[in-house]
Amino acid sequence: MKIILKNKIAVFLLAAMVTGCATISLFDQHAYERTTALKVDALHVMSAATEDYAAHAQEIETLQLNLQKAYEYEKNRPDNEVTTQMWVLLLHPDEHLLGGFFTLWKEEGKLGETAITRAKQQVGEAFDKIAGLESKKIKK
Repeated sequence: MKIILKNKIAVFLLAAMVTGCATISLFDQHAYERTTALKVDALHVMSAATEDYAAHAQEIETLQLNLQKAYEYEKNRPDNEVTTQMWVLLLHPDEHLLGGFFTLWKEEGKLGETAITRAKQQVGEAFDKIAGLESKKIKK
């Protein structure tokens, strides 16, 4: 699992580097603000994973809906394929970032503090890569 997780982070880093050679969209303040706000929301919800998933199901559902809205926004921006792929990796329920974290929490019912801390660090870094990429885009 650690190797897979490191590979996912490597994909994020590679995607960020590729953008130097690719045509990318212009900076979007809304996208940047939404990404950073969702990072805070996601890490907050992840902190509750020591408790039963069912007790937080509504909060998780609301967060996932907001994440899906952000993804849809990013997906429909022109020349934004790299950022879109980063969102796909972050949210996919079978991967080892945020989507996979929620899948695991639901399956296990509760998660240990060590696993949560590790996952929060990796998910936080993934959000930082997305926000960092956005902030480096050319401003109008």
